[in-house]
Amino acid sequence: MDIEGNLRAYLGDREPSARYTSFDYCFNYFQEHREQNNLPALLRGDALQLSCLHLGFYLASWGMLRGSSDLLQRSARTFVPVIEAIANAPSEIWLTDANVYGDGSCPVIFETAQKIRAALPKSASDILVTKIMLGTFGCVPAFDTYFKKGFGAWTFGPKALRGIGEFYRANSEVIERNRVKTLDFETGTPTGIRYTRAKVIDMIFFIAGGA
Repeated sequence: MDIEGNLRAYLGDREPSARYTSFDYCFNYFQEHREQNNLPALLRGDALQLSCLHLGFYLASWGMLRGSSDLLQRSARTFVPVIEAIANAPSEIWLTDANVYGDGSCPVIFETAQKIRAALPKSASDILVTKIMLGTFGCVPAFDTYFKKGFGAWTFGPKALRGIGEFYRANSEVIERNRVKTLDFETGTPTGIRYTRAKVIDMIFFIAGGA
């Protein structure tokens, strides 16, 4: 597999108004609150509505509000319990990335996933849960159809994370080199926030699965 070729294919058309840059704006928003040690502010006043809108538009851009989706029938307010789960998540989850997956057990990832799943309406899919976790914490790839096909892992579980961790260790140099900086919403220029390793791996296999 041509890892750098896949990354060029994904990032080649990246510009401020492009569809997938919705990730950058959502990720920036939540990461800036984390860096300022101000996660409780996500839940206060107008910020709560803004938090829901950031998350909702990112998910819409990433295909989660299609016609068959339960989310299509709901307003942004449905994300209030999800924002609460994000704001109250353990500090460890914000620092978890593919380089520390180890044996794949990663209890903080799966415990946080369960809290997010419980905060969503009906029985939320692994695709939705992992897209939320990628767009806020950046701790895990989004287990959508293309990623699962490209990586060859059909279940979001310890075996898949162990395999992702092994892939990172075997390709750490190229992954680290391609941890590009997110784009700023106001200026369209790079911020000081870099894509996580899980995000880079997500891009690699998203392209591989869509080929």
